[in-house]
Amino acid sequence: MQVVKRRSGGRLVGLTIKVVYGDPEQVRRLLGGHTAYVERTHLTSRQMNGRLVRKTLSFSKKVEMFRAACAWEDITYNLTRPLKTLRQEVNEVGRRWLRRTPAMAAKLTDHIWSIEEILTTVVVPPPLTNSL
Repeated sequence: MQVVKRRSGGRLVGLTIKVVYGDPEQVRRLLGGHTAYVERTHLTSRQMNGRLVRKTLSFSKKVEMFRAACAWEDITYNLTRPLKTLRQEVNEVGRRWLRRTPAMAAKLTDHIWSIEEILTTVVVPPPLTNSL
């Protein structure tokens, strides 16, 4: 979803919601026409990745560097940041909540990763398949 805001004199006077990727009806049905999810995601991305901030010196001269910064942001967000909304209540003495990251909620990993663990993990790409 793309949110286009129209302003006049510093005040918001109009809002247009446009679906950029996917089936427009399906996207509107899933999100309900609300932009809060999109805006929250964009804010988190801007806070974690200085290259997405407007009017700053933290820009990328090369698109490869921009893609690398966005990939790093995605990796650290999904593997190292436990989210309060994803925690699970546990019945253990001295512990009420199990902290979880988005990757843990998606069952991609079983623990919260450290930055050191990310930097020292070697990822072997899957074998290429010949689809010709």
